[in-house]
Amino acid sequence: MALIAKTRPQAALVLADGTVFQGESTGAAGLTVGEVVFNTSMTGYQEILTDPSYTGQLVTLTCAHIGNVGVNPEDMESNAIHAAGLIVKAAADVPSNWRARQSLPEALKDAGVKAICGIDTRALTIHLRTTGAQAGAIIAKQMGDELTDEDLQQALEAARSWGSMAGQDLAKTVTTDHVYDWTDGSWEPSREGEPAGFRRAAVFPYHVVAYDFGIKTNILRLLADRGIRVTVVPAQTPFEEAMKHQPDGIFLSNGPGDPAPCTYAIEVAQKAIAAKLPLFGICLGHQIMGLAVGAKTLKMKFGHHGANHPVENVETKRVYITSQNHGFAVDADTLPANARATHRSLFDGSLQGFELIGQPAFCFQGHPEASPGPHDIDVLFEKFAKSLAGRRAG
Repeated sequence: MALIAKTRPQAALVLADGTVFQGESTGAAGLTVGEVVFNTSMTGYQEILTDPSYTGQLVTLTCAHIGNVGVNPEDMESNAIHAAGLIVKAAADVPSNWRARQSLPEALKDAGVKAICGIDTRALTIHLRTTGAQAGAIIAKQMGDELTDEDLQQALEAARSWGSMAGQDLAKTVTTDHVYDWTDGSWEPSREGEPAGFRRAAVFPYHVVAYDFGIKTNILRLLADRGIRVTVVPAQTPFEEAMKHQPDGIFLSNGPGDPAPCTYAIEVAQKAIAAKLPLFGICLGHQIMGLAVGAKTLKMKFGHHGANHPVENVETKRVYITSQNHGFAVDADTLPANARATHRSLFDGSLQGFELIGQPAFCFQGHPEASPGPHDIDVLFEKFAKSLAGRRAG
């Protein structure tokens, strides 16, 4: 059997500026629209697709060959594919990995996700770097149907009417609809007669409430690895309701969209800061904390999406290689006097983290939980655990 199908249905990617890339469908048939971004990670396509932060985005993977290891249930970062669509150079129809349960094209079709392959992703990436992230549409035909000028016009109109990610509150669309507790830790291989599986700490000395704005599963696992029992609550849960769980601290998760419309989350962060609770924010949570202390956020030209972004600790000058996925950033020049920048990007100098002086409140723009990506900066979870211990100690 060929690893790559010799014939596929016709498809096209049409950008809002009128640029057209014709290729083949490797997902479901139909039309999808969203913000076209590129991710430079060499691995981790399943984790990327199932990261809720990619809601509303058509993800271009710059790695030339995607799908070799298939798809499996253990590597999901949520319970579904959240990306609006996938754009790749070449897609493997037959996986070659003992953990695979499905091929990538099968998983995309089952989820109803549109995807295009056979296009020049390098040319697309250069175009997006030059013009900036913009709306686009993937139109995918059924096998045997011809792609017509009318199809391309329909896709162009859909892309141009979609607008921008700016102003979109997507966190409340991907959040959980119920409260639940989480105690499963990271995966461990079989050893000493114990089967492989997700480990669980013997004791959980700490308890936090995690606000789900699109939380990734590996964040929950890394919190649990450090003896933190997590109560996950919906994005719009009032602070007073969250405090009924008697947490030692508050965690603000990653998520999609623009942080500015998330006034409900900004209010929670402000109240947690006023209460001097241990507070840790990642990605969207970082941006929400920035807005909570009076800083401004801005839309980036094409964002940071990849697993090899160097970030410097401002104080120690140590450099960490980090995983990144964001299209908005906190403007460092607007931080108040009681906030101290802790990390900055060595790619463009943008703010990557800050902390509040004299308080156990800090945040990071990148993804210390990685998945995919390096674990250089997962020490931030240790920092959070220490702040929880400090509160317990009084």
